[in-house]
Amino acid sequence: MSEKSMEEQVKIKSQQARKLARYMSSTADLVENQILKAQERGDFDNLNGHGKPVRFDENPYEPPELRMVFKILKDNDCAPYWIELGKEIDADFEKHRGGVENFRKYAAMFYSSKRNQQAQERFEKRKESMYFEERVRLEQIHKKILDYNLMCPTFRLGRENIVVEELMLEVITSMEAYIKTLRQALR
Repeated sequence: MSEKSMEEQVKIKSQQARKLARYMSSTADLVENQILKAQERGDFDNLNGHGKPVRFDENPYEPPELRMVFKILKDNDCAPYWIELGKEIDADFEKHRGGVENFRKYAAMFYSSKRNQQAQERFEKRKESMYFEERVRLEQIHKKILDYNLMCPTFRLGRENIVVEELMLEVITSMEAYIKTLRQALR
């Protein structure tokens, strides 16, 4: 195929695309104008259910044979395993953030005044213990995310895997920098 004929085909296709775009935008405008006119005439006043909340009891996409099962589960506050696991993952992440934040507060309190060597050693042990506990928590979260992604019905709902070592490096780096600033402020 020559270059000239390719150019001609591109021009023809772009003209067709422009025509389609004009038609689509004019159709959207037409529908919008008709809706506005109907509102002005009052065609939407006194509709059945006007002023009442919209109820989404039935999912039009769920199979009719499973509707009763899902209703029973919903009425009894039961959810599929992967949804419950997702809630657990969120709660575990909150515990992780809370654990790091609590130690940050403890460090601020600890370095609010000078401490002896024995107190400093206890602080270091507690810090190492916090690092260990948070690493274990992140490893558990990592495993739960893997389980969640295996159980989740579509990949779009899946969760991004975490790299425990990277997250721990962030925690340790930020905590050590914070402790360093506290020590410097104490001097």
